[in-house]
Amino acid sequence: MFSDESGRLSNTPTIETIRAAIREYKHLRGEGIINSQDAEKEVLNGQQLHWGKMYTENADMFGKEPSYPARKAAEIFGTRNAKKILELGSGQGRDTLFFARQGLQVYALDYSKEGLDTIQKKADTIGVSAFLTTIYHDVRQRLPFDDNCFDGCYSHMLYCMALATSELEFLSQEVRRVLKPGGFNIYTVRHTADPHYRTGIDRGDDMWEITGGFVVHFFSREKIDHLAKGYEIVDVEEFEETDLPKKLFLVTLKKS
Repeated sequence: MFSDESGRLSNTPTIETIRAAIREYKHLRGEGIINSQDAEKEVLNGQQLHWGKMYTENADMFGKEPSYPARKAAEIFGTRNAKKILELGSGQGRDTLFFARQGLQVYALDYSKEGLDTIQKKADTIGVSAFLTTIYHDVRQRLPFDDNCFDGCYSHMLYCMALATSELEFLSQEVRRVLKPGGFNIYTVRHTADPHYRTGIDRGDDMWEITGGFVVHFFSREKIDHLAKGYEIVDVEEFEETDLPKKLFLVTLKKS
């Protein structure tokens, strides 16, 4: 449980609570009680609380309409006659529910229980619960599925969360493991031409804590190639999103 400035208890930390925790880690680091590497790791781990807070405050933080990458992914999955897909970092479900409405069996993974609860309620409301399975999971751990069981995998900006390159290497191979031969891994990432790159606090490994307290891992084209071991790179498309605009890669890989 957490308390706000008035002393009221809540299951969700306030922004002030998160900032206070970061200040405490900086103090401990300055006193030599913990080293800088441990402190940075704790900041990255704290992103889970931050996202949970955001999802609780706004049930439609990213809007209700499916994203451009989701519509493109649906077209690609259609060419393979995909039936069962995995979504990593499902957020509040705008793309998840779109896939379910297309008749795809969607397994939606996220490490925010608040986000998953929101998706389930929305699915119940629009009548697509039969096409949806939500699972609370940290993608830094082994995916909870057998080998060769999904026709495709989709993730919108999950790869550019607070994940070190070594963790992304592990995740990429885990996705490959659970994909059927010829299955597609479609993901998006913000890249190094994005206006937020190299702004805010440098968290190492091309990760930057930008405005709003979000840690973003910005990708170079070389990093996409590096993470594509065991895949055929089908396409890497550049696109923009929101008014900032965010600059992203839409990456389409095929299990080889």
